[in-house]
Amino acid sequence: MRSLLRLLLPGLLIFTSVPAAPSPSVLVCGGAMMNGNHFADSTLAVMRAHYAGCKQVALVLHATLPAERDKMEARLQEAFAHLNGAKAVSLHRLDTAGQRALLESADGIFIGGGETFVLLGELYRTGQLELIRARVAAGVPYGGTSAGANVAGQLIGTTNDFPVAEIPSRQSLGIFPAVINPHHPAPATKADFDGRVGKIKIYLQFNPAETVVGLANTSIARLHDGRVTLVAGLGWLYRADGVHPLVIGEPVPELVVARPKS
Repeated sequence: MRSLLRLLLPGLLIFTSVPAAPSPSVLVCGGAMMNGNHFADSTLAVMRAHYAGCKQVALVLHATLPAERDKMEARLQEAFAHLNGAKAVSLHRLDTAGQRALLESADGIFIGGGETFVLLGELYRTGQLELIRARVAAGVPYGGTSAGANVAGQLIGTTNDFPVAEIPSRQSLGIFPAVINPHHPAPATKADFDGRVGKIKIYLQFNPAETVVGLANTSIARLHDGRVTLVAGLGWLYRADGVHPLVIGEPVPELVVARPKS
């Protein structure tokens, strides 16, 4: 949609169109989205739609152990080449200036899984938290799995992993309108499922103003056009007044995001 801008010059009235402000597009996965060196079959259609038209994807692998980043980069490079032919480059191969340049030029961003606290701490230390937030606000598609999904939320609160690194704040990217709980057990594993539900309910007793989205492995929720929709797998919405399962293809009314003004 485009809006009209009215300019008044001496004796002349001009109307010119200006592009509407972009709407952020954010994909969060509960984890385990890789099948070997490709994305899992159940995620392919969603990932292709999300990264459609992207030529270069910046990989943020801060959460991966340093010794394993080369291997993870190679896997994701093959996965994105198979997905849509995009070139994927990891920040860990570049110096600080090069990392910033890549984030500023890439037309897609993907943050992998691992240690959430290490990831968030590094995003703060490098100033990349604000940069990624700005790029997503400008319309660059963001994808994150596990730890990468955690940091997309309003803050990190139900991460499942240990606080192995210091962080200046639990506030994270804030590009997805909820707190994320990845690797959420499915109801079929009753003891694990009931245990996770109980833990998140206790969390919300101490943080009643927050909303938590639980996502099972290979499950994806996507913010697009101002609406959050479960697009693959299993998901749950937790609030202080209760929990209910999400339905694939149905927008979540509690998670509507206002479109940016032109």
